[in-house]
Amino acid sequence: MKQTINIFWFRRDLRLDDNHGFYEALKGGKPVLPIFIFDIEILKKLPESDARVTFIHDTLQGMINMLQDKFNSSIAIYHGKPLEIYEKIVEEYDVASVYTNHDYEPYAAERDESIKEFLKGYNITFKTFKDQVIFEKDEVVKGDGNPYVVYTPYMKTWKSKFTTNDIETFDSEGFLNNLIKQEQLPNLSLSEIGFKPSEQKIKPYKVTSTLIQEYEATRNFPAKDATSRLGPHLRFGTVSVRKMVKRAIAEENEIFWQELIWREFFMQILWHFPHTAEKSFKSKYDRIQWRNNETEFKSWCEGKTGYPLVDAGMRQLNETGFMHNRVRMLVGSFLCKHLLIDWRWGEAYFAEKLHDYEMASNIGNWQWVAGSGVDAAPYFRIFNPTTQIQKFDKGLNYINTWVPDFQELTYPQPIVDHKMARGRCLEVYKAALN
Repeated sequence: MKQTINIFWFRRDLRLDDNHGFYEALKGGKPVLPIFIFDIEILKKLPESDARVTFIHDTLQGMINMLQDKFNSSIAIYHGKPLEIYEKIVEEYDVASVYTNHDYEPYAAERDESIKEFLKGYNITFKTFKDQVIFEKDEVVKGDGNPYVVYTPYMKTWKSKFTTNDIETFDSEGFLNNLIKQEQLPNLSLSEIGFKPSEQKIKPYKVTSTLIQEYEATRNFPAKDATSRLGPHLRFGTVSVRKMVKRAIAEENEIFWQELIWREFFMQILWHFPHTAEKSFKSKYDRIQWRNNETEFKSWCEGKTGYPLVDAGMRQLNETGFMHNRVRMLVGSFLCKHLLIDWRWGEAYFAEKLHDYEMASNIGNWQWVAGSGVDAAPYFRIFNPTTQIQKFDKGLNYINTWVPDFQELTYPQPIVDHKMARGRCLEVYKAALN
């Protein structure tokens, strides 16, 4: 006789506490089998020592150890195509319902729809919940029901709609006794899923009172270690967004709070306009005649453009998987406007390298610097990579850290003249947009 169970499917919510879908599963009246699937459709695009895969694997093993020690339970770890994994699971168990949290990216939405259809054939319900955002999809829209495409009015409506009920926590940890009692569930090592441990490590986040209170004053200076490092933790759900918003409100810091709202703004843009994953939000920007010089792209990737602040950012990214936000804007603008290289090339490079890569924000920000997205910088706004040093790294501390050779004879000459590149960019954009 097969055991009748509910399943909770961990994805972008790798924590046992304040997890909405997990909480609903644990209160669903049947023993819960928690699972995680290393999806080969996602993994096949990644380098074999990807820091994010190591982080996910390490996080899961920590959760498993805790569940084995305290609850004689575990998490079943699988590797393959999600649909094929579910085909195996329904053979092994009598599954009543599958619980999980919403995922909004185009691939995830398609995957979930196919799983839902498959389960329907077995009379298994597929229940999903809002967990990684405060407001989702069309919860914050204009009076006529259309989505906002400019941040400030979206943010104001978001705040006017917000109540403390929206950050009520879910006591999933309080119901862990409802997991199935089975310590030995399938588990996999990194090598068994085709990966090696990464030398790069995802740092713990730090959301101290000092950091939040000084956030506005310090956040634009890349030499200061003044960013929260929350990105990967929100991306993989090792921290609850509800707890972070609660923290921002407790500290009464609007700027920190608004950074969390930006994340939701870009998520609802990708939800309403899934074509922006591959095409410009403003379609006429797809008429731009990009130069797409591969040699220059390689110089940009390697941090060898001859512009020290640009190079510092790229070298920091390559070595650590992190780049300061202020510098991300500069390197993105430089690629699109100085080199006239398609924003999609830069977006793909960041997708491979950034520990906090999150599709909606990455695409939103790349389209912002290219001028092609929602609420974008106007195309004639072209950052000067030299004067930006005066503004944000006057003491050259950041540059000295990442480009110690910038005053050596071996340091490359600028690959493009700023004044010439600016004029060329304006001509090419005007030709496409008029």
